[in-house]
Amino acid sequence: MRHPQPDPAGPGQESVWDYPRPPRVEPSSEHVEILLGGQVVARSDVSWRVLETSHPPTYYLPRTAFAPGVLREAEGATWCEWKGQAAYFDLVVGSTVAARAAWTYPQPSKGFEVIADAVAVTPLLVEQCTVDGEAVTPQPGGFYGGWITRRVVGPFKGGPGTHGW
Repeated sequence: MRHPQPDPAGPGQESVWDYPRPPRVEPSSEHVEILLGGQVVARSDVSWRVLETSHPPTYYLPRTAFAPGVLREAEGATWCEWKGQAAYFDLVVGSTVAARAAWTYPQPSKGFEVIADAVAVTPLLVEQCTVDGEAVTPQPGGFYGGWITRRVVGPFKGGPGTHGW
């Protein structure tokens, strides 16, 4: 399958088609917040972005960025060819539960050690994620956890017809 034509990147923007494969991880000092059930459940000025060709960044926050009691271990695991075995969390605020909305790599593969025990959240399953005050659009398709902001341009993998990208 042919890759799509990348959207042009404007000043201050990144094209996801310039991201590497295999992906890389880079530190970020952007202010990140995650909301669920009307409450901020995580907040940090320290995070890591995982950047992979055709995907918007996925943000990993230190576990300490999450409010006490919000992360509840969930059943199951998945395998990423780059990062290794992921474990999942439900996010819980009172009676609001976002099932398997967060994940971590307790023992990530070589090159991703910096995100060991950091926690990523899929924006599709929570009330809102923000980066420097900008509301994030979830990566299409529901499988990947990318965060789309004005900073990145696509097209993005995840929607119908993109499986072979």
